[in-house]
Amino acid sequence: MGSLIYIRLIGHTAGTLLLLFWMVVILGYRRQRNFERVFFFLCLALFLFYGGSLLALNSQIYYHQPPAALNEFAIGITTLGLCLLPAFLLHLHMEYAETRGLLRVRRWKLAVLFVIYAACLHLAVQRIPLLYQDPHFDFLVPGKSLGDGFAIVLGVALTWSAGWEGRFAAAAADKPQRYFHWMLLVYFAVSFLGVAGLHLAPIQVEARTSQAVATAFALLPILPFTVLIYLVQRHNFLQIGRQKNLLYAISATFLALLYLSLVRRLGTWLEPVLPPEATAAILLFILVIFIEPLQRALGRRLQEAALKEMELAHRLSAEINEEARRGDVLRLASFIEGRLKEQFELADVGLTLWDPSSGKEERLPARKEFKQGFAILQGNRAIGTLSVEPHGAAISGETKVALEFLCDQLPGALDLCRLIEEKLRLERELAERERLALVGQMAASISHNLKNPLGSMKTILQLQMENPELPEPIRGETKMVLEEIGRLSTKLNQLLQFSRPAVRGGSVAGNCETRAVVEEVASVLSHEAEKRGVKLQIEVSGNSAKVAASAEALHDIVSNLVVNALEATPRGGRVLVAAVSKGSECVLAVEDDGPGVPVALQEKILQPFFTTKSQGTGLGLAIVARRVTEFGGKMGCESPVRDGRGTRFQVTLPLEEAKKQ
Repeated sequence: MGSLIYIRLIGHTAGTLLLLFWMVVILGYRRQRNFERVFFFLCLALFLFYGGSLLALNSQIYYHQPPAALNEFAIGITTLGLCLLPAFLLHLHMEYAETRGLLRVRRWKLAVLFVIYAACLHLAVQRIPLLYQDPHFDFLVPGKSLGDGFAIVLGVALTWSAGWEGRFAAAAADKPQRYFHWMLLVYFAVSFLGVAGLHLAPIQVEARTSQAVATAFALLPILPFTVLIYLVQRHNFLQIGRQKNLLYAISATFLALLYLSLVRRLGTWLEPVLPPEATAAILLFILVIFIEPLQRALGRRLQEAALKEMELAHRLSAEINEEARRGDVLRLASFIEGRLKEQFELADVGLTLWDPSSGKEERLPARKEFKQGFAILQGNRAIGTLSVEPHGAAISGETKVALEFLCDQLPGALDLCRLIEEKLRLERELAERERLALVGQMAASISHNLKNPLGSMKTILQLQMENPELPEPIRGETKMVLEEIGRLSTKLNQLLQFSRPAVRGGSVAGNCETRAVVEEVASVLSHEAEKRGVKLQIEVSGNSAKVAASAEALHDIVSNLVVNALEATPRGGRVLVAAVSKGSECVLAVEDDGPGVPVALQEKILQPFFTTKSQGTGLGLAIVARRVTEFGGKMGCESPVRDGRGTRFQVTLPLEEAKKQ
């Protein structure tokens, strides 16, 4: 029996310190999630159980008759921890399932938690006050004193937890986690059998056997918490492993506490031979001998961790440089955020970059507060910020050094990416110019070869129409042919417009009043609008706003946009042409009530010869885009505008006054 007492003493001491270790780790980690909060309270419940049992065991060793107040205190904290244990155990599994995306029905979760917490609190309130007056309270099997109700609640929690562990094991991302969850499943199954055997079994067993089983069952929770330390340290389970400084500091503190406890115990045991002070001095001297080896071992571990992080940083730097060769800064920024978050196991990463030429932000991170940021410097000038959010309270030292190294490497990768991006843009622009020049030459040749014959045909037919003796059926057919010739001439004019050479950067001389051009186009196309049953409205603010573009070019822009809007608008609809001066720019907008432009086609509609109309040339919007580019303007498309319908094309052109400045 004496050996069993010492096993319990060692086991309860280990359990108390182990649970206290985890409580301190979670408090130092400070991750704002319900899972960590519930895990802390589960550790607290087990800490109360082990602490109360250890207190009662020590009082039995040191006192022939333990003081009543001490005994009641030990009963209170032991049974309180046991009463709350089933609720925290089940709650922890539900929170973990929610973080893994395995629990979606929140109402069901709240209902189950309400029932289990109500049952546990009812047990605590009803049973604990009665146990203070029980002179035969059994600290070896304290759950028996709580009655069969506690055994049933604990059995339900263990069964439910075992079921969750099976699901966690099936969904585990790697082997260590999978094995850990299978181990917990077996652990909960064995614990359920232990609860049934100790609390509900009708068969009476020998007292010594019962005490041995109860001791083993009480020490059983030490196993998973010990394995959890290994998983956190080696495989970063629960994302705590990155906080190596925290783990080392807490581990060193607890080792010191254990050693001081050992000094006190040995001093008491050796008191008949040596004074306690002499024993303490000898043991502390022995500790001094091991300080240097421990320091070297810890230094090696920290150096290995730092080297591992730096190797990771060098590998990521090579990957970032390889991605930079694609020549897309925004894609590179997304790549950096994703890889840093994945490799350094961070909660979130945000990268803000400033355009070195304009100083404006190229990319904005998520709108949230980050705990730590690293400046990206090029010389003495900041060109960006790398913001990181760790899972816990802070970033470990080696991770911080690795991120600072990457920030030193990023300016070179960004410069490389921007240079390649500019090179690719120029190559695409050159290829586009060559293609459009070829298309323009072909269009000009076709238009020239067809326009003269069409003009002759139109003149002859118009003379025939003036003949009063022309039969009415032939007159109608002649009129129809004239209309088709007119439509064909319009398409040829579009080809001629498109074949004119584009001049970049707005170097074409000329300026014109926006109001005059808009009113002229509206006047010309008003008949077409009436014919289609569409209301054509104009809204022009300002009287003399002159854009830095020729009247012919602005006429091409407005007329093509209005014709496109009229063709898209059903009978009874409306086309609005609006122009307004904003600072140094003139904003021209044409809005229709048509069916809108699908998102998938919004990038294609500006391409030459792309059309969704049965009789369209696909050149109207291409001409607009080309004219806008000639004069340094911008063009955008918004669709739908309202109620899932409508399209608004907006053109921004610089004003003449701004060009002169």
